[in-house]
Amino acid sequence: MPIIDIHIHLSDIDSFHRTAIDLSKVDYSAAGLKAEFDRNDVILGIGMGVSEQTKGAFPDSSSPNPMGLDLEEQVPSFLMECVGINPNRLDGKQAQDELDRIEARLQSPEVAGIKLYAGYYHHYVYDKIYTPVYELAAKYNLPVVIHTGDTYSMNGLLKYSHPLTVDELALQQRSVNFMICHLGDPWVMDAAEVVAKNPNVYADLSGLVVGDRPHFERFMNEPLFMDHFRRALVYSDHYEKMLFGTDWPLAPIDLYAEFVRRLVPEQHHEKVFYENAFSLFPRIGQRIAKL
Repeated sequence: MPIIDIHIHLSDIDSFHRTAIDLSKVDYSAAGLKAEFDRNDVILGIGMGVSEQTKGAFPDSSSPNPMGLDLEEQVPSFLMECVGINPNRLDGKQAQDELDRIEARLQSPEVAGIKLYAGYYHHYVYDKIYTPVYELAAKYNLPVVIHTGDTYSMNGLLKYSHPLTVDELALQQRSVNFMICHLGDPWVMDAAEVVAKNPNVYADLSGLVVGDRPHFERFMNEPLFMDHFRRALVYSDHYEKMLFGTDWPLAPIDLYAEFVRRLVPEQHHEKVFYENAFSLFPRIGQRIAKL
């Protein structure tokens, strides 16, 4: 079965480099990612744009918009990109220039959507500072992907990354589709309700486990851990709006695929691993046709 991994990273972020070396034991490079894609029948990935200007500064308030995949000189042909947004630069004299650069990038065919790092940046997703970004998303018919739940940095603030904040946003912006990343973990039941209630809200299953095989085995064999997510999936009962993603390099793709196969009932595997991506990301079809 072909797979689309809708949540990976390929940016020069210090914490990603350290995680790849110390925890997941993956080759954090475009070549390393392509090798994992080939071994696991992943035909396309979507990278979440993010950057840091100073080593270890993520989330970096000084990063200019748009943030992209800067680990390599250019985006590999087997990836698309969700353009990362630094809201701290969307206010003041430079705001229009920042928005102009974001819009110019959104016109590129390899761009699949827009990424907001709620929690990492201290703004609620329904704040007015993001309104011009949502207007661009509607103009170009692109989804907005939102980090929710725990942050991979102690500098994040969890009140901004709670999935319930997406409920208010989804009501305000009905013409835009949104994706809750990481199923809002640890608030997975809240995320499940936001997906079930709002026709324009999806969720991905990325980043729920970080590490190598011993780490995965420990959690996959813990019923309380697995049931934490299964309960939310059953409650939401919208497998057509759940998408597979790994959050690579936080975990090897083969291990993460095995984990999600255990979570999701087999009759929904084709939707979650492949078909649902086409519903949320309109440009995927054209990109795959060119591969």
